[in-house]
Amino acid sequence: MPRLNVVEADQATGNVKEIYDGYEEKLGRVINIFKGLGNSEAALTAYKAMSGALAAGDLSTEDREAIYLAVSEKNKCSYCVSAHTMIAKGAGMNEDQILEFRLGRSSDKKLNTLIEFTLKVIETNGVVADADIQGVRDAGYTDGQIAEVVAYISLATYTNLFNHVFDTELDFPQAASLG
Repeated sequence: MPRLNVVEADQATGNVKEIYDGYEEKLGRVINIFKGLGNSEAALTAYKAMSGALAAGDLSTEDREAIYLAVSEKNKCSYCVSAHTMIAKGAGMNEDQILEFRLGRSSDKKLNTLIEFTLKVIETNGVVADADIQGVRDAGYTDGQIAEVVAYISLATYTNLFNHVFDTELDFPQAASLG
């Protein structure tokens, strides 16, 4: 049960209503995380701006979902794991790939390097070694893409933490448990 006010679409005003209208057009509805973020125009606008900017970045959809799933699983956010499992499936990723991402690995060498780097950034609070950065470069990622990895870690962590505080009600199919 949500621990903050739930701002339904018919209650939204001003910029929050405009953002909700955009989500209704794009997604067909306002999903529950946005109904919580809607308590603060600034918080909802921050999410929308960051996610929109990153979607126009250079990382592939598979790269982005690998990061989001690895981070969300690490942070034990069942809402984001479920949402991004659905998104990854919709983008053509199969159950085995999604499971690997959630477990912090991939059978694809380049993606595996990306996921390992992502988890290293989290585990070290960003204090990674030069060799870690060079390893991601050697795998084929640019410095711009490395910057996007850090931004995606931040975005995923933001939504993960918000979902824990809000106790967001799941409005996606529940992702299978790992254990």
